[in-house]
Amino acid sequence: METNLNFLSDITPEEVQTLSPLVTAYIGDAYFHLYVRTRLLKVSHNIKKLHEHGAEIVSAVTQAKIYNDIEPFLTEDEQKIFRRGRNAKSHAPRAATVAEYHASTGFEALLGELFLRKNFSRLEEICELALNGREIFSEK
Repeated sequence: METNLNFLSDITPEEVQTLSPLVTAYIGDAYFHLYVRTRLLKVSHNIKKLHEHGAEIVSAVTQAKIYNDIEPFLTEDEQKIFRRGRNAKSHAPRAATVAEYHASTGFEALLGELFLRKNFSRLEEICELALNGREIFSEK
């Protein structure tokens, strides 16, 4: 299946590399939210359940766990992108520890960079690895 994302055509790989990791995390967060919400449609059509499950999966706490689960499957370059995002100066929310928040920012930065570089096959692989084994997706 071909993805048509013409709005990305103006962003060069060189420009992606110069973006703040918080900017790529911003994009990665949006992508992961949409990916999770779309995948949840296979589990439920109840809006309350969709919201509850989606909010849990995209939380900083869960994303930190996800990163720990998928880290062995990442390339050296992907791990560098994660570290750049993890080490970016930001403020942790009350619902997560500082370490969890930084890890989730690194995970989102990785997703955002893959998206902006149009590496959609690897992006989907990583998202599927992230959701693999999560209870909500194993129930059916």
